[in-house]
Amino acid sequence: MPAVRRPRPTLLDVAAAAGVSKSLVSLALRGDPGVSERTRERILAVADQVGYRPSLSARTLKQGRSMLVGVVISSLANPYHTEIVASVEDAAEAQGLSVVLAHGSRERHRLADRVQQLGDLGVDGLVVVSSWVPAEVLTTAARRAPVVMVGRTAEPVPGIDSVNNDDEHGAALVVRHLAAQGHERIAHVNGSRRPAGTARRRGYEDAMAAVGLESHVRTVEPDGVAELLAGPGRPTAVFARNDVEACDVLDHALDAGLAVPADLAVVGYDDTMLARRARPRLTTVQQQREVMGTRAVELLTGRLGGRADDVHEVLEPRLVVRASG
Repeated sequence: MPAVRRPRPTLLDVAAAAGVSKSLVSLALRGDPGVSERTRERILAVADQVGYRPSLSARTLKQGRSMLVGVVISSLANPYHTEIVASVEDAAEAQGLSVVLAHGSRERHRLADRVQQLGDLGVDGLVVVSSWVPAEVLTTAARRAPVVMVGRTAEPVPGIDSVNNDDEHGAALVVRHLAAQGHERIAHVNGSRRPAGTARRRGYEDAMAAVGLESHVRTVEPDGVAELLAGPGRPTAVFARNDVEACDVLDHALDAGLAVPADLAVVGYDDTMLARRARPRLTTVQQQREVMGTRAVELLTGRLGGRADDVHEVLEPRLVVRASG
């Protein structure tokens, strides 16, 4: 026999249990100065005993704010996304806000649905950590609440703020570092056609040309790494689009009997926890994740405060040299 679901406790339930009026309960829960501290504490204790929690929809109607920030990410598999969420949550908490997370599984239609659902929930603002959300979905969402993009879009979306890192510069840092070590056959692992992946590929190609290595430009998909490392004229260094793909390169190097970095230097991008836990520890490009998350929340609160102009911030990454190359 299915369990009978108990109705959610209401203000009337708290009032009845405390032996006071509904209006007094409401004033006490709001912290109204007209309610004595002793009475307020008793009512709060009774509310806790009966399991009363204020309704989000009721609070939104009364205050005009839900005090919630929605965050949409495209993947839980890449630590970069979850670390951005953590920085957003820290910044939101400092502003008295809570975070609601939605995951889109790298599917455009699901990501669009998640954006719509968070809007229906009544969030005060939305942080999107995914370039897979269509521009028209972002535009529609921004009519309901401020939207900040953490990362790149193909083109700026009117009405949307953004904060991201300079992907071209980050890729150039890698190429210059490897070239300075004497590497010429520097390959790039990158299967992405999204804006950040495209920018990193372009940065790699431009930097290779700038150091006179344009004849050695070679970009492969992630599923082509094993063949890349086994073939004739294999590279002596590999720059991967992100830390996840860089760790895959380390695996393939081990399978191929290559020592890192003696036989093959490997460099990633993002400086996630994977870079610090890999063996050898991964040289990688560090994005300012804490700054990005903090600025995303600040941009949201700026919009809530009345700012109308679009803000697009580009942060400068830095290369973190470790043992892999």
